[in-house]
Amino acid sequence: MTKENGFKYSILASGSTGNVTYIETPERKILVDAGLSGKKIEGLMNEIGRSLRDVDSLLVTHEHKDHVAGLGVLARKYKMNLYANELTWQAIGDACGKIDTTQKHIFEMGKMLTFGDIDIESFGVSHDAAAPQFYKFMKDGKSFVMLTDTGYVSDRMRGTIENADAYLMESNHDVEILRMGNYPWRLKQRIISDHGHLSNEDGASTALSVIGTQTKKILLGHRSQENNLKELAHMTMENTLMQHDIDAKNDVQVLDTSHVEASPLYHI
Repeated sequence: MTKENGFKYSILASGSTGNVTYIETPERKILVDAGLSGKKIEGLMNEIGRSLRDVDSLLVTHEHKDHVAGLGVLARKYKMNLYANELTWQAIGDACGKIDTTQKHIFEMGKMLTFGDIDIESFGVSHDAAAPQFYKFMKDGKSFVMLTDTGYVSDRMRGTIENADAYLMESNHDVEILRMGNYPWRLKQRIISDHGHLSNEDGASTALSVIGTQTKKILLGHRSQENNLKELAHMTMENTLMQHDIDAKNDVQVLDTSHVEASPLYHI
């Protein structure tokens, strides 16, 4: 039997209401964040033919509710190992209920850890949380980068994430829809600040600056249900790529994610 190269991933949910991502290798089954109820996450796993009983590790990006709402429930029910940096654990505190300390592990920002047959690198982002970090997954020369919940992208971040095979790239809001919408002015300011979220244009320009010859997929993530439209986010990314002579149909595929429906289980 030949060894399977690469790994698989599914964006189970991505959006302002909840975020969960699944990563699978022959040796490991990993979640990133648990921003929905345990029951909803179980349902999303069932959609892709997988079970939470097989998940051995859960990585946390930051303490906001749309990333940790189901953390305590999953930890207690499935006894999986949980990873976050120290400041994030402090910020979570007792918000997710009692979690056995033996399940809590430290994954500091800017470090690389090996989980069985996959290497995972953490990197800091610019968001209004204690110490927000996202992750780059690497196996057999293939890589997948998650980048949402950041107000801007630094040169250091670009250097860490360039030329991945696939990206989950934030396309949170359309600036004009946000400005004209019903959100309080303070919340609008937070979203468009350097510690908020990337707009459709920001996400597209970031993608343009980091994609390379290996890049085959860009999944649009953390889309606001109030301040964006799926078609607008998709069009902005595709048009930006095409304006720079990148074939957004054949060379680099632009894919949508959902806050209620799991993506297919992609193989990278």
